[in-house]
Amino acid sequence: MTRLDERSTAGKPLPVREHARLLVIGAGPAGLSAALEAARRGVAVVLVDEHPVDHALMGLDVPFHFGQRMGGAVRNKSRMIETIAAADERVTEAFEAGVDVRLGISVWGLFSPRPGLRWLRRHVAGLSDGKSSWFLSFDAAIVATGRRDVGLAFAGWELPGVMGVTAASTLLQRYEAFDGRALTILGSGADATGFAKAALAAGREIVALIEVGETPRDPAGCAELAERGVPVLTQTMIARAIGGHDGVESVLVRRLDGDAADAREELACDTVVLATGAAPVIELLDVAGAEIGFVPHRGGYVPLLDADGRTSVAGLFAAGDCAGIWSDKTVDPAIAAAEGVRSASAACDELAGGTTTMWQPAPAAEPSPADEDVEDVRSAWVAAAMTVADAGTHLCQCEEVNLADLLGVRPPRYLSGKDGERNSHDLAALAADGQVSQDQIKRLTRAGMGPCQGRRCREQVGAVLAKATGTPLARMPLPSHRAPVRPLPLSAFAEDHEPDLLTRNWEGWFGIASQWEPFWTLSSDAASTEDRP
Repeated sequence: MTRLDERSTAGKPLPVREHARLLVIGAGPAGLSAALEAARRGVAVVLVDEHPVDHALMGLDVPFHFGQRMGGAVRNKSRMIETIAAADERVTEAFEAGVDVRLGISVWGLFSPRPGLRWLRRHVAGLSDGKSSWFLSFDAAIVATGRRDVGLAFAGWELPGVMGVTAASTLLQRYEAFDGRALTILGSGADATGFAKAALAAGREIVALIEVGETPRDPAGCAELAERGVPVLTQTMIARAIGGHDGVESVLVRRLDGDAADAREELACDTVVLATGAAPVIELLDVAGAEIGFVPHRGGYVPLLDADGRTSVAGLFAAGDCAGIWSDKTVDPAIAAAEGVRSASAACDELAGGTTTMWQPAPAAEPSPADEDVEDVRSAWVAAAMTVADAGTHLCQCEEVNLADLLGVRPPRYLSGKDGERNSHDLAALAADGQVSQDQIKRLTRAGMGPCQGRRCREQVGAVLAKATGTPLARMPLPSHRAPVRPLPLSAFAEDHEPDLLTRNWEGWFGIASQWEPFWTLSSDAASTEDRP
């Protein structure tokens, strides 16, 4: 008779509070379009979106690099919900269509039966409103979690006022709570020019757009801004942000080309907007076990999908920027919306038929001439950042890891008082032993292990490691994601009491008295698999 170890989770019930026929994560163009399409087809939909984000999380730069430029209005969650709903009429349309719309709710984990989690009986999502946490089971889900900004280090980038363009756009257009007034934008692509136009329309001043390349990445958009009096500085990099506790007051920019190299100019501004690149938000997809691959003209690591947006996990779909980012998609939200509709149609067909379509990844679409190779773009920005970095520039702000610490694979300073004692195995020595991975470096240096969960430094650390070891970015292993993918207070889990069946054998894990007893020792009256609830 098959018996289960009473001290394991195998066969134990997971306390699930509610169930959704179709769960849609993210209320952007893709998520809203997916929810509306499913509702039109008569499928019950739960649509969750973590915005408005609690102001305390914003202070940790989660989920975006907010850079302390959010106005006091973000503390009023009710007002923010109204503002977000008013910013996109489709939110109200979804309410009226019968979609269960939940704003201010984050999904911190997606779990499906697979190796290591075979005791799960169905798809489950972990949800939280910041104060409590619970589990929701679902038959199918569409992940439309969007994008986040790629960080870039330079002296002073930890000052209030240095922020990501996605955060700035969200505060300006979705929250109506953006405090920046005079803006220097680092980057010249579609993200940079699109935000610059929106900021000008909202009465902000654009001091300059700064690009490390010889030509702007969005020539037409930059030309239009130049006609409106916005300087576009190419072959230039911010060498330092200057300011105090209240934030940025100016930036020192440095020329990178030929005879003009090292020439410096100071620009007065109160905000620096980083628009040097974006990364698809794939944390939940990775945690769920979906196959992920590096596609250079689609933003880097993205889920591998079939033609209808299916992932390798049955019942799990992806749409929008989390499924891939390119220039046309950035400019035209209708592309993401169409992906949402397509995924919703496929999900509804499967739910109606009660069967799962065999997954086969579609061949990667050929890049258009306007698509950028993410390796080229990141490498150029990281090379410029390494050129201007000084000893005090931290690539990882949370753990205060600078470039020398990373390349020297130095453990945190609080573990030893002498540099010589810390530096026992540098990056070159690790590379000689085999493939260097970002997870390995994180454990040795703590780079990316802070409360922002690597959102500000993950991609630039990977690019630095690739450059230092001569490894193509596509061959750098994907750094792992773990639930919870959002920082949550322990109090959010305090009210979730597990059933006695789970807790009665906790001493096997934590009790001193039984710590030497093998977990696989079964009691004589252990129940069979069939008798388990």
